[in-house]
Amino acid sequence: MRDDVRYETADGIATITIDRPEVYNAFRRETILELNEALREAAADDGVYVVVLTGAEGGFCAGADVTEMPDWSEELTEEEYAGYLWAVQNVVRQLRGMEKPSIAAVGGPAVGAGCDFALACDLRVVGPDAFLREGFVRVGLVPGDGGAWLLPRLIGEAKATEYLLTGTDITPADAVDLGLAVAIADDPVERARELADELLELPALAVRRTNALIDPEQSFEEYCERAIAYQWECVTDAEHAEAIAAFGEDREPNFDRDDA
Repeated sequence: MRDDVRYETADGIATITIDRPEVYNAFRRETILELNEALREAAADDGVYVVVLTGAEGGFCAGADVTEMPDWSEELTEEEYAGYLWAVQNVVRQLRGMEKPSIAAVGGPAVGAGCDFALACDLRVVGPDAFLREGFVRVGLVPGDGGAWLLPRLIGEAKATEYLLTGTDITPADAVDLGLAVAIADDPVERARELADELLELPALAVRRTNALIDPEQSFEEYCERAIAYQWECVTDAEHAEAIAAFGEDREPNFDRDDA
């Protein structure tokens, strides 16, 4: 039983919702543990093909809940703090490492680590009242959860440096203009599920392996080696055969799946 995170599956989509709307879905330690657990569950579930990450009541995640933060320097050792931060980073690590596509449905503030959770997803949909903010410097901290690594790779170093050093907001319009978000939607979760449905109509192994190949850190030769292995997996996959047959017969493919 989870108190801070809701995990729901339907029609091949796992929806993970940070459920602390009274604090704009800001997280505490329990939230982080539950988020990590939910992501592990989604990754291991063969009936899940796409993951949607969002926040309760149309929001997303306002970062750490400052009302429940201890006095770090007084109450924790450096090693204990490192363990806590590693767990927060592991949410980003899991989202980045999961081959199943993930979509962030950002309806409200995505601040600090909450911003990084959104950046770690493969796709983002934002609501008209949403914003993303790497606001660490404003409270005397560094982007410890991945933001200074993720944002330059998504929007370029120069613009990312502006947002990281000033802590200013990325508005919905800016997010779309920068290619950070795929759309602005009145209901980001509904739009995210529409995107998920589009992905569900495609051969699942090909989607997962393509997602894994999108890695700016690898060399071209590393890419080619991985692509050979992945392509062979796809060539021998039943959904590839069905997709080819459906194309030749001018019909929609019928993939035999057990929905979550």
